[in-house]
Amino acid sequence: MKNITLGPINIASSLLATLVRTGSGISVNSAVLKPEIPFKLFDIEGCPYCRLVREVLTELDLDTEIYPCPKQGERYRIYVKKIGGKAQFPFLIDPNTDVQMYESLSIIKYLFETYGQRSLPLKWQLGSLQTISSMLASTVRPGLGNTKKKSCAPEQLLELYSFESSPYARLVRECLCELEIPYILHSCGRTDLGEWLLPPLRDALNIVPNSILENRKILLEKVGRMAIPYLIDPNENIEMFESAEIVKYLEATYAVND
Repeated sequence: MKNITLGPINIASSLLATLVRTGSGISVNSAVLKPEIPFKLFDIEGCPYCRLVREVLTELDLDTEIYPCPKQGERYRIYVKKIGGKAQFPFLIDPNTDVQMYESLSIIKYLFETYGQRSLPLKWQLGSLQTISSMLASTVRPGLGNTKKKSCAPEQLLELYSFESSPYARLVRECLCELEIPYILHSCGRTDLGEWLLPPLRDALNIVPNSILENRKILLEKVGRMAIPYLIDPNENIEMFESAEIVKYLEATYAVND
């Protein structure tokens, strides 16, 4: 059966989900402090509450370890229930401060105050409106990034360079969530005007954005170009661009067919 994740209709719906959120999870105003030890975020990609937290990770330019907890998931949902007392998501563990917390808006406030070193922006003070908008974005992609598929677990965490509202990175994150594959999320939001141009147009115009963000500098130095998403799998010594190719790779490598 052809994977609908690779089809034009599914890509179009991912673009629509981005439009519904009116640009949240793209532009960056970096956190003043960066955690010495990565957060652990237990998350469901298609969950509207989890989306809000991931948007703020992009906006504050914070990396985290993502532990996918799709419905019927068996790897990390049990752990969250054991540690926190209930299988509710998102669930954040910050080993730097020994904080463990549920509730997306509480997590967002914590991230801005602790690492952003500033009060909650007006946009996020209107948390109920953001939640409604995020719910609408989820209805555009019903069921995707929510339910477990059989898979084998990697020994080492994968790495994904991504920003939350990228419609192409979303396809990869949905696949990672459904396969319950944990990964390090490297936030790669935008700060430079040239970064808003699509990679083919940037290449055609010979524009090289001058990003101030460390992850974008690392990726540009590493592979000589800037395109999101970019996956690193240390288990197979694989590194690759292009969402469709990444999804094919993940399913071929980690999915278990009945």
